[in-house]
Formats: sequence, C-alpha cells, structure tokens
Amino acid sequence: MSAGHEQNHPYHLVDPSIWPFVGAISAGTMAVGMVLFMHDITPWVLVIGTLMVLGMMFFWWRDIIREATFEGHHSKIVQIGLRYGMALFIASEVMFFAAFFWAFFDASLYTAEAIQVDRVAHTGGVWPPAGTEVFDAFDLPFLNTMILLLSGCTVTWAHHALLKGDRQGLLLGLLLTVLLGIAFTGVQAYEYSHAAFSFTDGIYSSTFFMATGFHGFHVIVGTTFLIVCLVRAYKGHFKPDHHFGLEAAAWYWHFVDVVWLFLFVCVYWLGGN
Repeated sequence: MSAGHEQNHPYHLVDPSIWPFVGAISAGTMAVGMVLFMHDITPWVLVIGTLMVLGMMFFWWRDIIREATFEGHHSKIVQIGLRYGMALFIASEVMFFAAFFWAFFDASLYTAEAIQVDRVAHTGGVWPPAGTEVFDAFDLPFLNTMILLLSGCTVTWAHHALLKGDRQGLLLGLLLTVLLGIAFTGVQAYEYSHAAFSFTDGIYSSTFFMATGFHGFHVIVGTTFLIVCLVRAYKGHFKPDHHFGLEAAAWYWHFVDVVWLFLFVCVYWLGGN
C-alpha cells in the first residue's frame, strides 16, 4: 500500500456491506408475515421472513467476527465505540419494557378510574379483574426466577474464567448458561400452555403476555447470543484482553435478569394479589 493510502487513525472504516439492506428487507418481510399470520391469512410469509432474518444475522455476524478476530480491525478505541453502542442498545430496550410496565401499572393501579368506564366495566373495578385465574407467583414463576438468577452467576463465572485464562471454566460456564436459558424458555412455554386466560381475554391477559412474552423473546435472543459465544470460545476466539463479543452477551444477559426480577415482583407477585 502506498504511503498516501496508509491509515493514519485508529478507527475502523467498514467496507461496503449488503447486510443492512438485506436486513431491512428481511425484517419488513417478517413484519408483514406476522400481520398476515395474526389475521389467519397465511403463515408462510412469516416463516420466510424469519428464515431471511436468521440468515442475515448469520452472515453479518460472520463478517463482524472475521473483522474482529482475524483482520484485527477492532482496536481498543473501536471497542470503546462498540461498548457505547451496546449500552445505548440496552437503554433502548429498557424503554420498550418501560412502555409495557406503564400499561400494566396504569391498568392495575387505577382500576376504578371514573373516566375509564369500559375498563371498570370489564375489570369490575378490581385487579386482577374479577374472575381471572392468575398464576401462583411462587410456583413456576419462582422456579424461573431461580433459573435466571443462577444463569447470571454462571455467565459471570465464564467471564471471570476468561480473564484468568481458564478455558475450561469459560466453556463450562457458557454451556451451563445456555442450558439454563433453554430451561427458562421451556418452563415459560409450559406455563403459557397451562394459562387459564388467552391474549385476547382482556386488559390483564394482554399486558401480562406482552410484558412476559417480550421478555421471553429476549431470553431466546440472549441464549442465541451465548450459543454463538460458546462456539467462538471453543474455537479460541476470545482472549483476556480482547473479548467484547462475550462481554456484550454478558451485559445483555444481566439486563434480561434484572427485567425478569421486576416482572416477577410487579406482574406475578404484586399484580397477582
């Protein structure tokens, strides 16, 4: 490379990529498919859109991993930018859940609001609404709380094992975290299948499924994130001083833990009594 083309800054100017465009098309297809599916028209557009999103994620992540691990583009200052980006992403996710909690608390704390005539007529002026059979907070929800809190411990163990150069501890900690994440999803699916109410049964069921279901989706995303990290750890991609991929996954997983604690206390425990 000639002297006039040498890089004289520590930043990574990414090469042109098709994946943002493909990602937009894929997400749009999945969104349209979801609308069609909810209106009982066809499930195939949703299936195709989901497969497109998964394929885009695979190839885009592959390119980013190559840039970070094999091409050395993720310098210290680039990693600082990535940390800011991940922190802002998690902050945006907090806003999602703030909206769901707002809806839940507005309905549960103001059950007899005079201006909400239709709501009062449906709920009977009490919360949970009259006749609603809610979950026992200290049954399956408490089990899932223990599972998720334990998974937060194992992912922290994996991170500290990496910092100490303990490869076996890293792999075991990540494997246990993935298994616990899968267990959480399985318990939640079982809980949903035995619910005495459905999504369209009223304001309680709608706010319940939106808040807990959106969190369940985040658990699935976080578990996928950790599976990728487990594969990368097995391949030796992470080093004690260069492992932002694992660090970002751990941040995301702890965020999922904290949100679940609020859901357990507010929605299952206090909101169910």
